[in-house]
Amino acid sequence: MESIGFLLFRRLQASSCFFFFLLFLLLFAISISLIFCLFLWFSRRKLLCQCHICNSYRTSSWANEFNNLCDWFTHLLKKSPSQTIHIHVLGNVITANPEVVEYMLKTRFDNYPKGKPFSMILGDLLGKGIFNVDGDWWMFQRKMASLELGSISIRSYAYETVTKEIETRLLPLLSSAAEDEKRILDLQDVFQRFSFDIICNFSFGVDPGCLESSMPISSFAESFNLATKLSAERALAITPFVWKMKRLLNVGTEKKLNDAIKVVKVLAKDVISQKRKLGFSNHQDLLSRFMACVNDDKDLIDIVISFILAGQDTMASALSAFFWLLGTHPKTVSRIRSEAKEVINGDQEFVSFEQIRGLHYLHSVVYESLRLFPPIQFDSKFALKDDVLPDGTFVKQGTRVTYHPYAMARMDQIWGSDCMKFEPERWIEDSKFCPPNPYKYPVFQAGSRVCLGKEMAIVEMKIVALSVLRKFDISVVSPLDGPQFSPGLTAIMKGGVRVQVKKKRDTPPREEN
Repeated sequence: MESIGFLLFRRLQASSCFFFFLLFLLLFAISISLIFCLFLWFSRRKLLCQCHICNSYRTSSWANEFNNLCDWFTHLLKKSPSQTIHIHVLGNVITANPEVVEYMLKTRFDNYPKGKPFSMILGDLLGKGIFNVDGDWWMFQRKMASLELGSISIRSYAYETVTKEIETRLLPLLSSAAEDEKRILDLQDVFQRFSFDIICNFSFGVDPGCLESSMPISSFAESFNLATKLSAERALAITPFVWKMKRLLNVGTEKKLNDAIKVVKVLAKDVISQKRKLGFSNHQDLLSRFMACVNDDKDLIDIVISFILAGQDTMASALSAFFWLLGTHPKTVSRIRSEAKEVINGDQEFVSFEQIRGLHYLHSVVYESLRLFPPIQFDSKFALKDDVLPDGTFVKQGTRVTYHPYAMARMDQIWGSDCMKFEPERWIEDSKFCPPNPYKYPVFQAGSRVCLGKEMAIVEMKIVALSVLRKFDISVVSPLDGPQFSPGLTAIMKGGVRVQVKKKRDTPPREEN
């Protein structure tokens, strides 16, 4: 019996060894295949390209000379005769040529959709929201949003939401800061909180109270900001292979992203559930209006998250840059105040829609600020088919094609030799604001995908500007030498915009450099 048992044990041991040997061979074969596939993929994407531009990107040596990636791209585009460059390691054509922008966004709009690569990068956060899809579902959401955002009732609701947040939170906070001469306020943080409160109220009728005097920490706001930051970092990777593997294993930044998105979507789902229980037909917020014709909660969550993305960081970025610029241009501030006195009654708290239309100089200042510091510094599409751009650049199917509003603002060929200068007067003709060609100023995109919230965004900026400048003087503490941006979907300044706030004094403006 012992010998039989021993023989059985030896056979089992032998078969186990054979099994593990086969498993080893299989894993070895799979590894070799993956390495070969990756090598082919790297070769096709030219990830091994040794040209100066690709080497600079791959090694980050550009950072030795430039503070921001967008400034390096601007430098390269200014040197290019066609105002178009090709970053081979990214498979990315980047342009600052208005003719190419019009070609992408209008002439051949059908050949330059958002594309699957882009949708994959933001898909976990945005799902099938309007900013992450093409085709019929994009068209449906756009028509719905256009119908709602164009209505008088929704514009009135937006106006009430903005003025209430200014009156009850923003102005009291600035008044408190003005009473303490030593207090330094991060205006970017203030506007991020301000914008988050407004967009949450406007989008789904919930007030997170981020700008309360105690400056509370909102788990929803924190999770949303982290999710947008980490999603954007995916787009900067030379190859998506790394972040996809991290997502598969749920480790590192991808685990953080997954956790943040869960918080955002759980809270959004709770809001939708509450609205279904309590009824939503009489509510004015955007979600309630969409709920009347969209039944799938997952689609509703994607829609709401997209609108929060559109209205929070973009507005915070725009307002931060606006007041940063005004901090070094006191004559511009003086002229805004003078124009306001001519249009607004002295005892009037907030400007009306009709009065806003008459503020041509303020409108020009807003446009000039957005020209120099667009909240969305670049936007990408993916070519469906091989194509040749108007400047002669060949675009292979599947290539990422990016137009760069930040760089376009710094092109002599587009704006003249004073393109780097903050010059609101460039927009004034016969004492009235003169609108730009949208393809040389694609701050709000252009063509079929032009921003639906453009007019509401401009109105909000003008209301905030007047409400603050009529009561306070804002002095910038930092940054003084120019902003440095954090990686993200929007242009957020590293270190914020640190300012001192004082009650307005009627003194002549200092001379500007």
